[in-house]
Amino acid sequence: SLIGELGGTLAFDSLVQSGPNSAMSHGRPSSRKLAPGDLVLLDFGAAFDGYRADTTRMAVVGEPSERHREIHAVVLEAHDAAIAAVRPGATTGEVDAAARHSIDAAGYGERFFHRVGHGLGLEAHEAPSLDPGSQTVLEPGMVFTIEPGVYIPGFGGVRIEDDVVVEDGGCRVLTKADRSLRVITHT
Repeated sequence: SLIGELGGTLAFDSLVQSGPNSAMSHGRPSSRKLAPGDLVLLDFGAAFDGYRADTTRMAVVGEPSERHREIHAVVLEAHDAAIAAVRPGATTGEVDAAARHSIDAAGYGERFFHRVGHGLGLEAHEAPSLDPGSQTVLEPGMVFTIEPGVYIPGFGGVRIEDDVVVEDGGCRVLTKADRSLRVITHT
């Protein structure tokens, strides 16, 4: 309702995935109830004046385990590596490679199944695609997502997604939401 009060609409159907379902990059709804230790993936966005935003944040039901914290930290580090690679003249494949190298170095390379990002604007998913080997050259004004993830069947998945705009000398992160692993109190 806040989005509507501010003159916006939903950019797409939000994803809320929990527990083992969070290990799928775009899971399906189920009737499973939240349980202590579940990772909860929230992928959402708003549209305003025709332009879209796309953000993913993470939570855990109850106190996070060391494994929850580790995987969240791995994804956050990969996310930051990708953002550091964004600059005019770089390619979309170089941005993807920065995140992928970070996740590989942490030992989770086989658990990162998708591209690191996609264009964003009038549609929630548009060109360019930031995937391995892609050769689109970044230019100032381009807007896209950065969304690395680690997905472990039977445990859950972590994805952190922000929207960025390419600017001279680098990029600016448009997303203002806190990237920390949130705790959902379980009663």
